[in-house]
Order: sequence, then structure tokens, then C-alpha cells
Amino acid sequence: IFDLFLIYGETASDSESRAEAAPLSASTDDTPEVLNRALSNLSSRWKNWWVRGILTLAMIAFFFIIIYLGPMVLMIIVMCVQIKCFHEIITIGYNVYHSYDLPWFRTLSWYFLLCVNYFFYGETVTDYFFTLVQREEPLRILSKYHRFISFTLYLIGFCMFVLSLVKKHYRLQFYMFGWTHVTLLIVVTQSHLVIHNLFEGMIWFIVPISCVICNDIMAYMFGFFFGRTPLIKLSPKKTWEGFIGGFFATVVFGLLLSYVMSGYRCFVCPVEYNNDTNSFTVDCEPSDLFRLQEYNIPEVIQSVIGLTTVWMYPFQIHSIALSTFASLIGPFGGFFASGFKRAFKIKDFANTIPGHGGIMDRFDCQYLMATFVNVYIASFIRGPNPSKLIQQFLTLRPDQQLHIFNTLRSHLADKGMLTVATEDE
Repeated sequence: IFDLFLIYGETASDSESRAEAAPLSASTDDTPEVLNRALSNLSSRWKNWWVRGILTLAMIAFFFIIIYLGPMVLMIIVMCVQIKCFHEIITIGYNVYHSYDLPWFRTLSWYFLLCVNYFFYGETVTDYFFTLVQREEPLRILSKYHRFISFTLYLIGFCMFVLSLVKKHYRLQFYMFGWTHVTLLIVVTQSHLVIHNLFEGMIWFIVPISCVICNDIMAYMFGFFFGRTPLIKLSPKKTWEGFIGGFFATVVFGLLLSYVMSGYRCFVCPVEYNNDTNSFTVDCEPSDLFRLQEYNIPEVIQSVIGLTTVWMYPFQIHSIALSTFASLIGPFGGFFASGFKRAFKIKDFANTIPGHGGIMDRFDCQYLMATFVNVYIASFIRGPNPSKLIQQFLTLRPDQQLHIFNTLRSHLADKGMLTVATEDE
């Protein structure tokens, strides 16, 4: 074990010295010329404030547009964001370790991205498009052997990597192999969870993302105007005033947004595929989670607000948990990204968005939030899905289906439910 620590220590120090010896070039001013001219009389502090504000409004407007276009467009956007984030992180690895000359490595990185996406999204297609998959013979075969095909594709990439090893580049090639796989774990897995959250209902997609956006904006605003106390060394511009102010603003925002969205079926209904129209539908009878209920207010608060009860959607209570995570834990995704950038002496992941950096700079907190939402739904919201159980039941052999039928009939008869159902008929 001690020898392993020595080997790891030597490797880490070598990589750090290499990164320090060749720091990445500092990011240039990518502000559009029209904004530079319009804001030329302002100080750099206020100029940055206006640039970030204008482009933030533009991104929010774009967010509203893609929501209006529906769940299919949202899924495509998630895929595009995932690919761009992967490109930004992999490019940093290429630049830091000067790995452009490594044989086949750029091709292999994108090949592994393709393999992992094939595995995850193939599982999603099988789960949510079961009827369509069973109807088409090629899709049924791909679905049946999906995991074997996925593993075979990965093995091909693994063997290609081993065959590409060159004596003078061994260590560097394994650096980049690990870099690629960690990037896949962070980016592809989280984007897959975002898609799963979306299928639970657009509200589970929009509210968490909006809470992270709100917290980012409000923490910046509170920190800009009132910030005095540094929060963390990784991000010197972050302050306690911004952190606390962003928390309270995000909780209030989450409650209000949840109240508005809970009244619309298009937001609360699960996204399902309609085989008759070959399109996605979001129409259903809303569950109790999205029906107004009366709640008693604690006596301590009654004396302050003068009310004894309040009407709320149960989802609003869950939104408090979502907005709290977005405010208190979500920023640590940003701190993690800041530490990563400082380790390699870069300001931003890329220069895609003027004043904001790259796409990964905007989604560093979103990926952490997506994982929490998926875990939260699985732990506190989602129960067994009857439709998926029926789908699995229909794929069994007739003798297995008959065995399950007899077992279920005996179970219902023992409980007296089968007799009651027969009498009602």
C-alpha cells in the first residue's frame, strides 16, 4: 500500500509540474463589440455587471423558448449541452497534457462518448418506448441484446486503446484514459438523469433548473451590492452575504414558481409516448401532489401573519427541499469547478458565452442538482410503476405469465379482494 502511495504521489507531482510548466493561455475579452462600445464609459466592475445581466436575460429568454417547444426539443438540447460540456473538458485535457500527438486518442475519446450514450439512452428507449420497440423487429432485437451490444462496443474501444499504447507515451496515455472516463461519469451520467427527471413531468425539470439559475443570479446580486465577507478561498468573489441572500430568495422563488406551474397539466403530467400519434403527450389526471390542500399553520407563525390555515400544493413543500439544495449544496458544484480551473490555471472552461465562460461554467451546478432530483424522486415520490410492470409481464413466456397470474389470483383471493370483485360484476 505504501508503494502504491509513492507511485501515486510521483504521478500527481509529475502531472502538476507539467501543468505548471505550461499553463493554459488566459482567456481573451470575448464581449460583443456592440456591448463594448455601449458600455465603454463604465468601470470594468459595472461593465461586467451589465454584460452578465444582458446575456443572462438572453439565456433566460432562450430557456423559455425551448420549454415552449416541448419535451422532445428539451431532450435534444440536453444532448447538445452534454456534447459541448464533454468537448470543453476534454479540450482542457488535451491542452494541459499536450496530448495532440497521442495516437488515436481524440478519436477514442469521442468513441467512448458514443458507447456510453448508446448504453444509457438505449435503456431509456426501452423503458419509455416499450410498445414502439416491441412493434418494430430491428428495435426488438436491439432491445433484447442491448447490454451485450453496449459491452461489446466498449470492449472494442478498450482494445483499440491498448493497441494504441506507445512506449514513450505510456503514462500520458493512461492520464488521458482516466480523464476521459471521469468526464463521461460527470457529464453523460448526469445528463441521463436530467432526461429521466423530464419524463417524470416537466415540473421536475423546470423547477430545479430554475432554482439553480435563480440562486446564481440572486447570490451574484446580493454579493455585488452587499458582499463584504469572503465565503471560500476557491472563489474569492463569493461572499457570505451573497450565499445567504441567494438562499432566502431562491426558497421564495421556488414556492412561487411551484404554485404557478402546479396548476397546469402540461407541466405536472408525466411525459409519455403516444403510439397512435407517434408523439409525446403530457395529459393526465393530476395526482394529489398537484392538488390544492389546506394546511394548518404552526401557532408560532400564526401570531405573526394572522392566519391559521393556508392552501398549498403538496409539491410546494417538496420545492422547499429542491430550492434548499440548489442554494446550500448546489454551489459546491461551482466551487468544485472553480478548484478544477485553478488547478490548471484557466479562467473559464471555454469562451462560448461572453461574460459567462463556457457551457460547462453554466452547468457545473445543474449536474449536481439533476442527481439530487433523481434520487429525491426515487426516494420520496415515485412508487412502483404499474405500466412498466405490465410491460415486463408481457415479455415473459406464456408459462411464466400463467404462473404469475395464478400467484396473483391466489394472493387476491386470500385477501378477499377477488371475491368482492366477482360479486360486484
